[in-house]
Amino acid sequence: MPELPEVEVVRRGLERWVAGRTIEAVEVLHPRAVRRHPGGGADFAERLRGETVGVPQRRGKYLWLPLEGRDLSVLGHLGMSGQLLVQPQDAPDEKHLRIRVRFDDPAGTELRFVDQRTFGGLSLHDNTADGLPDVIAHIARDPLDPLFDEGAYHLALRAKRTTVKRALLDQSLISGVGNIYADEALWRARLHYERPTANLTRPRSAELLGHVRDVMNAALAVGGTSFDSLYVNVNGESGYFDRSLDAYGREDEPCRRCGTPMRRRPWMNRSSYFCPRCQRPPRVVS
Repeated sequence: MPELPEVEVVRRGLERWVAGRTIEAVEVLHPRAVRRHPGGGADFAERLRGETVGVPQRRGKYLWLPLEGRDLSVLGHLGMSGQLLVQPQDAPDEKHLRIRVRFDDPAGTELRFVDQRTFGGLSLHDNTADGLPDVIAHIARDPLDPLFDEGAYHLALRAKRTTVKRALLDQSLISGVGNIYADEALWRARLHYERPTANLTRPRSAELLGHVRDVMNAALAVGGTSFDSLYVNVNGESGYFDRSLDAYGREDEPCRRCGTPMRRRPWMNRSSYFCPRCQRPPRVVS
């Protein structure tokens, strides 16, 4: 699944190529791509005709296009393979093109939603008073948000009484962190993924947040990770931060810090990668 840096790269591309443009027509080519829109494809297309796209927004892994002068937004669900691509109008259709958005201007480009696995889609929603689509109002701010409250996050960690990686992936506590960047931040912080949050001190939680921000900013600088060629920006270009990963995907390779072979363990239907020397597991109290 795409994580915050991948989604932010797409958001920036959409801001450059789509913001301020008026929609002339929408073509829904697969019903699953609008299954989260209660009115179906025809209603989705009709309600967007003539609307002007505002500046694309993001919270965590969620991306949306606000409509200028309206309390409505188009929420993009990228799912496992969704892509929002800006293409020349005369470019051949992608094999898995699901939605086409044409604009009422001479720019010569259109917005396409392409989704091989059809797990993603677009949907139209009312906005909350804060300008979020109402279906994601419960999502917490992400660590790159200037209004993210570190003090409140630390108190929530202590009260949650969970383990540190579970807390990093809890979108009600902090949004945008997925499996890859959690493992990277934990390696940098020398914390085992099963470390209880109840005994995590304020300085340690602040240090961990600093590493989360650092690894995300480093990924943003190169366009995110690209384990799957489906994760691309709006111009179809892949990032390459995967070349710089210190933990994720490095099973049996030497730890870049101490040389100990890295390990992988099954975790919540996923995997956790860690150094058994630098990230010692918590002691079990009998």
